[in-house]
Amino acid sequence: MNKPMKHTEKELLMLKDEVSNMWQLVLSQLEKAKQAYLNDDVELAREVVSREKRVNTFELKIDSDCENYIALFAPVAIDLRLVLSLIKISSTLERIGDFAEGIARHVISDGCGSLTKALKEELKIEIMFDTVISMLSDSFVALESENTKLSGRIMQKDEQVDALYHEAIDTLAEYVASNPSHSRCVLETLVVMRKIERVGDHCSNIVEEIVFYIDAKILKHSKSRE
Repeated sequence: MNKPMKHTEKELLMLKDEVSNMWQLVLSQLEKAKQAYLNDDVELAREVVSREKRVNTFELKIDSDCENYIALFAPVAIDLRLVLSLIKISSTLERIGDFAEGIARHVISDGCGSLTKALKEELKIEIMFDTVISMLSDSFVALESENTKLSGRIMQKDEQVDALYHEAIDTLAEYVASNPSHSRCVLETLVVMRKIERVGDHCSNIVEEIVFYIDAKILKHSKSRE
């Protein structure tokens, strides 16, 4: 016979559910930002921008609920690590949501659709998008399953995204040398790619928080990340 769940356990599950719901929203925002950018879909980009307020609302509520949990129940050990991690994860998810919104705003306002479309395949922007989306999805699985074995694979993907971004800088430098009249749009493209690269960094930060919660290990500034 299953033991009845303690009140503190129910509260923890509610906090995790809130973060899970926020995670799915941010993942959807990132996927839609990808489609909007690759297809120059202004209407979809506007949808991403309009949903950003929901992401912000999630973060504020999770932050408040976690603070209340700490004040009411004074958690220790793994429960405290979980709550502290959820606070940081929700903040990081909010930042990823900001980047998705920023990419969407480029679609709405930059007027560089024809240029970026010609360069997208060579710059491997779609591959960058797909990689960071898989990082965000895999880190969600790691938290839900409480399995840190995925952490190394996720962080390795971050290195792949960094490499693609640095390769793109060289490609764009060559392009603008031959097409100086397109310099503004080249810079716009680089800004978008920088946002994708930063999403990868934030996904790695989330993984660090998951490892801290589950294994009580701190990966930040560790040699493996150098």
